[in-house]
Amino acid sequence: MKPFAYQRPDSVAEAVRMNAERPDARFLGGGTNLVDLMKLGVESPGLLIDVSGLPLDQVTATDEGGLRIGATVRNSDLAAHRAVRDRYPVLSQALLAGASGQLRNAATTGGNLLQRTRCPYFQDTSKPCNKRTPGTGCPAREGVHRDLAVLGHSEDCVATHPSDMAVALAALDATVHLHGPEGERAVPVTELHRLPGDDPGRDTVLRPGELITEVVLPPAPGGSASLYRKARDRASYAFALASVAAVLTVRDGRVQQASLAFGGLAHRPWRARAAEDVLRGAPATEETFVRAADAELAAARPLRDNGFKVTLARRLAVGALKELTARAG
Repeated sequence: MKPFAYQRPDSVAEAVRMNAERPDARFLGGGTNLVDLMKLGVESPGLLIDVSGLPLDQVTATDEGGLRIGATVRNSDLAAHRAVRDRYPVLSQALLAGASGQLRNAATTGGNLLQRTRCPYFQDTSKPCNKRTPGTGCPAREGVHRDLAVLGHSEDCVATHPSDMAVALAALDATVHLHGPEGERAVPVTELHRLPGDDPGRDTVLRPGELITEVVLPPAPGGSASLYRKARDRASYAFALASVAAVLTVRDGRVQQASLAFGGLAHRPWRARAAEDVLRGAPATEETFVRAADAELAAARPLRDNGFKVTLARRLAVGALKELTARAG
C-alpha cells in the first residue's frame, strides 16, 4: 500500500491551487480509470484532489442554442439527457457504447476525456513503455499490437486513446474549457489530445494544474443526422477496434455538411478532415463514401498484425454514411 493524502476542495479555484502546490497531485472524479492505474502501480499520486463535489454537474443550454456540459456530469446522466438524445444522438450512442452501466454511473465527462490508454505494455509495470517511463522503448511495435494504432503513431508509441465519448465530441466540434493557475482558456476537443511523437508521456495539451470545468457543444447543424458505430471483439464492455462518429446533412441528393471522426485508430480521436473534403458538395452515394474513407485512410501505417483495422474503419464509415443518407432520403 502506497500512502497518499486526500482533499475535497470547496471551489474550482481551491482545487487548482491545491494541484499547483503539489506536482504529485491528481484530480479525482469518478475514479474509474485513475484508481485502476493506482492499483496497477502505473500511477502513484501523493495527493488526490476530489473534484466530484464541485458544482460542475449540470447540463445547460447556451445562448447560441448549444449545450454546456459540466465536467462532473456522469456518463449515464449525459447519455440519458433529453437534449443530448434529441439533438446530439451520436454522443448518447457513443456513451452507451462505452463500458458497463455501473461504470457509466460513476465516470465523469472530464475523466472520460482524460482516461489513459489500455495498451497492455503501459498497464504492466514489469514491461518497458515510453509512455509510462520515457526512454525505455515501445515493445508493442514488435510485440502484441493487434488493438493498437494505425494512424498518427511514432517510433516511440503506438498506443490508442480509449474513449468513445471523445470521438463523438470530435465530430461535434466541441470545445473543452479549462481552469488553471494562469486563468481560464478554451481548447477545441480535436486539439486536446496529442499525437505521441517523441514525447508519448504527454497525452494532452493540458498545462500543469489545469482542470477541465466543462465541455461546450455548438448548435446542431440544421437538418443534420448523426450516429456512432463501434466494432469490438465482443458485444459489450470492450474497447473499440475501430469506431466512427458521423454527422451528415444531405439536401437534394448531395452532401451539404459532413463531420467524421474515427476512434480506436490513433493516439487521439481522429478527425477525418480529408474525408470531409471529399464529401462536402459531392453526391451522397456509396461511391463517394468509399472515396472519402480511402482519402482519409491512405495515411494509415498499419503494423504487422493490425492492418485489418483499415478495412474495418472503411466499412464502418461507409456504412454509417449510407445509413444517415437513407434517413435523409
